[in-house]
Amino acid sequence: MNFDFETVRRLTTGTIPFAERAGVDLVEFERGRVKMKIPFQGNQNHIGTMYAGALFTLAEIPGGALFMSAFDPTKAFPILADLSIKFLKPATTDIFVEASLNDDEIARINSEVESNGKSVYVLDLELKDTNGVVVATTHATYQARAHRRPS
Repeated sequence: MNFDFETVRRLTTGTIPFAERAGVDLVEFERGRVKMKIPFQGNQNHIGTMYAGALFTLAEIPGGALFMSAFDPTKAFPILADLSIKFLKPATTDIFVEASLNDDEIARINSEVESNGKSVYVLDLELKDTNGVVVATTHATYQARAHRRPS
């Protein structure tokens, strides 16, 4: 099942009210790669930098968009198992994140879901400001799960 940009944009931000309120948006979308952003405006904390929860949200949401770029959501769905974040610098602009899976990793995940009903994969991401400065890094473990387990 292939999704177009606007459908993925609507599904990743419009179906998660918190992400929609925070202004998370899909910027780029192609097979195995997504780029997303969150605006600085409206996501500040008490000291005038971006709220940590907003950065965490931006790091978590691409997992779903990336899944829709490479897998058939009628056969499987992604679950976040673990996500750790390291805050490196104060975020004072809009923040961007890119996530990707190469063709070999996509094939491995598909094969394991078909044979075992699930597959584990890792996304290591960098959250960058408008100048390309890395403000946070994340390490996330996801599980792709089949809607129905193989018999």
